Amino acid sequence: MTTAQTALCRPCDTWRLLSAWVLALALLGGCATAPRQAAKGDPLEGFNRGVFAFNQDFDRRIARHIADGYVKVTPQPVRTGISNFFQNLGNINVILNDFLQGKVRQGFEDGFRFVFNTVFGLLGFIDFATDLGYVQHQEDLGQTLAVWGVGQGPYLMLPFLGPYTLRNTPGLAMEVVTNPLFYLDDPRLSYSLAALRFIDLRASLSGAIQFVNTAALDPYAFTREAYLQHRAYLIYDGNPPVDDLFDELDELDRLDEEQGAPQGAAPQP
Repeated sequence: MTTAQTALCRPCDTWRLLSAWVLALALLGGCATAPRQAAKGDPLEGFNRGVFAFNQDFDRRIARHIADGYVKVTPQPVRTGISNFFQNLGNINVILNDFLQGKVRQGFEDGFRFVFNTVFGLLGFIDFATDLGYVQHQEDLGQTLAVWGVGQGPYLMLPFLGPYTLRNTPGLAMEVVTNPLFYLDDPRLSYSLAALRFIDLRASLSGAIQFVNTAALDPYAFTREAYLQHRAYLIYDGNPPVDDLFDELDELDRLDEEQGAPQGAAPQP
């Protein structure tokens, strides 16, 4: 293990310990929830709702205020550059999964995009490649496993991280080890960049989170269905099977019938 990896294991161990406590508390909360029919693909709904409630509370009390402050003090061009920088680093993971899925041409195009923006875009702060026609793709290990025939598994709501499925969770490790920031030898810099990444991501999602919290009868169910449909869209490169779409519509209709009143609704912003 390298010095950088050893240094970064300390925050990782702390994070795992915190997550374990949160998972335990959320599981207890889920077990205490009144029995309800689990939605298709969500056999852990009681547990997931407990974690979702924790995430919503954390966001309402802490994350939202930090993100709002970040937006107020940071000019839009700077925020765009920061988002571009982190997205550019994530393209290493995209490139690897391009090739693992057999998308050889796309892999070389994404490789060119990464090199061009890194060299000429000041480490990716400026996105010149998009203007040249090299669009940003989204590929990850979860999509790769789906292409290889691995089943989706149950839907999962993870502390701080949000919605996932069992098939997508191994991609978390791959995203970490393919990111150059993982190999920094300065823990303080690693902490700072990780915090900045979290704040930048939360700020970019402010509009969507506010919409869900104010417009959805059941924010948890809305989030789940939106996430699963988005994953199907990515896996099938924008052309999911028609049968899957009808299944999703039937599921939404069932939820509307069973959830005439809000359940576990998030506090209004």
